[in-house]
This record gives sequence, C-alpha cells and structure tokens, in this order.
Amino acid sequence: MSSATASHASPVYTDDHHAGDHHAGGPAPNRRDLVKLIATAGAAIGIGAIAWPFIDSMNPSADVIAAGAPIDIDLSKIGEGQQIVVLWRGAPMLVVHRTPQALKTLQAPAMIQQLADPNSVVHQQPAFAENWHRSAKPEFLVLVGICTHLGCLPNYMPTPDPVSPAPNWMGGYFCPCHGSKYDLAGRVYKSVPAPYNLPVPPYRFVDDKTLRIGENPPGIAYTLNDIVQM
Repeated sequence: MSSATASHASPVYTDDHHAGDHHAGGPAPNRRDLVKLIATAGAAIGIGAIAWPFIDSMNPSADVIAAGAPIDIDLSKIGEGQQIVVLWRGAPMLVVHRTPQALKTLQAPAMIQQLADPNSVVHQQPAFAENWHRSAKPEFLVLVGICTHLGCLPNYMPTPDPVSPAPNWMGGYFCPCHGSKYDLAGRVYKSVPAPYNLPVPPYRFVDDKTLRIGENPPGIAYTLNDIVQM
C-alpha cells in the first residue's frame, strides 16, 4: 500500500500504481470507452502545470499497478478546503476535505435549484453515497475526476465568486473544455453539456485517518462498471 500527502497546490500524487443495476426511472446506460477516457484524463494531467511531490517514495511495483490494487490516503495531511488528486487504475481520483461552509452550501436552496440531479437518482455512486453530500462521511468527498461530458479533468474551484468562472459561482468544479459545472459534491448543474453527476469510486475508511480507494465497506458490492456513465 502507498500513501498520498496533501499540499496547497492540489497536487497529483501518482502511486504508479475503474453490467450493473440502475435505479428505477433512471436513464438507460450510455457507456463510453473507459480506456479512452482514462487516457484522455491522464494526458490532461501529464501536460498540466501540476506539482508532483513525493512520487519516488510512493511508487509500488508493476504488479500492483496491473492489478489495480487499492491505495491508502493519509487524511490527516489534507487540511480543510484542500483537494489532492491521486491515480487509481490510471484514472484521477479527487479527494477533498470540505469545510463546514461548503457543506452548508450543498444544502442551500440556491444551490439545489441549479442542479440536474441533486438527490443522486442516477446511479453514479455506491449506495453509501446516495445522500446530499454524496460521500460516506460529510467532510470528505471522493470522486472520479473525469467530466461526464467528454472526459476532461474538471478544475477544483471551491471559492464562491460573483463573476468567475461563472456568474454567481457558489464553489465547485468547472470543466474548462466545454463549461460543464458541478458543485462540491460532484452534482452536475442544469443546462450544461455534462449529462450526469461525477462518479464516486469504491472506497472505505480503514480508520479515522486512512482512506482506502478501490475497496468497498463490508457488505457492499460495487465497481465503476455499475455506474451509468463515466
């Protein structure tokens, strides 16, 4: 197992190291080629101006990479409001320590009325994340960082702003490719190109300080093959 450590620059930490049922009433599956999407996201990370600290000390073996083994994240290193990005099975995983104010915003009527699927009806997450914060613990968000439109890497923009990246921005994710917007639970806005909320990967909390991506809690059987669309 390897661990990732946070920094204020939202670094990517590579640990060198995603036929399901759908909710009644949800849209029919519209899957795209996962390999192509991971390649697109990987290219976006590779050419971006992103810090990559501590890589050498965290690289597991090629066997671990091929197996897509779970990875452990030290949550004590992620301050409130910070995001880190780690790679699991070649795809970017977003881990955010949300602030109390961010959690309040997720429940604000002004936010909810702008969202296409505020109650996570479409099956883009495991059962434990089918709630208003789309996570196992409200303060920690874990998402697959691949826009559900064309597979770009959405930008983490948590600070509210009256004009940027969109008017009356309440904080969340903005996709620079075609302008898709998500809140800080990965819930997609109405009237944007992206059709679905950002996916939630399988994960569990090993203890109060350790997040394990790629492994479900006891009693849960879920993989990224179960979602409607990556």
